[in-house]
Amino acid sequence: MGHEDASDAVAPGSIRFADALRFWLRLGFISFGGPAGQIAIMYREVVEVRRWVSEPRFLHALNYCMLLPGPEAQQLATYLGWLMHGTRGGLAAGILFVLPSVFILLGLSIAYAAYGSLSAVAGVLLGFKSVVVAIIAVAALRIGRRFAADPAHLLVAVGAFSAIYFLHIPFPLIVLIAAAVGLLLQGSAWAPRPVPDGGARATLVQEDRPAASRARVALRTAMTGLVLWALPFGVLWGWLGWGSVLARQYRFFTGSALITFGGAYAVLAYVTQAAVDTFGWITPEQAVDGLALAETTPGPLIMVLQFVGFMTGWNHPEDLPPLAAATLGALLTTWTTFLPSIVFVLVGAPWVERLRGNRALHGALSGVAAATVGVILNLALVFGAAVIAPDGVTGGISWFAAAVTAAAFLAMRWWRIDALWIVLAGGLTGLTYLWMQG
Repeated sequence: MGHEDASDAVAPGSIRFADALRFWLRLGFISFGGPAGQIAIMYREVVEVRRWVSEPRFLHALNYCMLLPGPEAQQLATYLGWLMHGTRGGLAAGILFVLPSVFILLGLSIAYAAYGSLSAVAGVLLGFKSVVVAIIAVAALRIGRRFAADPAHLLVAVGAFSAIYFLHIPFPLIVLIAAAVGLLLQGSAWAPRPVPDGGARATLVQEDRPAASRARVALRTAMTGLVLWALPFGVLWGWLGWGSVLARQYRFFTGSALITFGGAYAVLAYVTQAAVDTFGWITPEQAVDGLALAETTPGPLIMVLQFVGFMTGWNHPEDLPPLAAATLGALLTTWTTFLPSIVFVLVGAPWVERLRGNRALHGALSGVAAATVGVILNLALVFGAAVIAPDGVTGGISWFAAAVTAAAFLAMRWWRIDALWIVLAGGLTGLTYLWMQG
């Protein structure tokens, strides 16, 4: 997407593209826990373990992706891939981050439509969730440590946590307020201290094009994305007609992709209301089951939309076989959901990188970075409570979940065991526990 030229070439001493491909594919299989959990995994793997990207560079990329519509974690992977290998790296990272979940969720959707049962994955899900609690907790400690000695960052982080945990203020509004606070503090004695851009072993691709060249590349990338969106829709329109269910799905999920601020749960409420009440595509029970299935798979939680697309085709196949209509619905929904997010990153990343030294932008984004720490801490508490005490503290503690979470935390925090093995061990332990329970 966009033109590859000399500036997209791998710089001497940079990461081998084959190594990056293996990493992004592997990440696609272990990226559980929603956006905060996935960002935590990327931070640990890319910044701390491999040291491919420095912490300030990682946070700069994260802050930009937080401001875009779409799945933040997938966009962050796209941005990091672009940093390391230009356009081809961004495409590889963005696609491989979601590819495993596309096929895993498609298989689960087929099983669900045929048998209507989720019990087979309940134990694995419990093990996965328990490990994810530990992953998020480790990330909150590590990222939060950076802000502990900085009063401005600490106050913004505490304020963001209080706003989302106690006042239930929407996340997009918290991001805007944090950016405004960071901008206002810039230049004052309370301004957050910049962090040296060091610590990365690898040399990253540098985009040194002049502004006119960047504008041409951005326009070319945007037009390529528009063509890639229009071609499947044109085929659907000519084949099944403008008013067919698949064509209507294509238009609807394109629109939802452009307004997905606030995370998967926010857009899920909008999609569920439309799919259940307005269009009558799926039932309320199917919407809830879809969220449970999406929770069992790696990748962004927004993958739940693929399940909605699948069940829409299954329930309303029109002139197609139900499985064919459902599979097309699932894949087209995934295409319209993730294509815009990749295009937004590839169009904007060169401009955002050029502004890394801008004091005003640094102030605004440093506020967003501090707010992210508070949001991750909130997720650790809320998600941890939901897993360890699903019926509330008075309803009893799941000692199994608590034990798995504690073991996973120790394995990552002190023994530095690879997250992939911990996730797999958690799923296997959960499955064994469910089998022993009968």
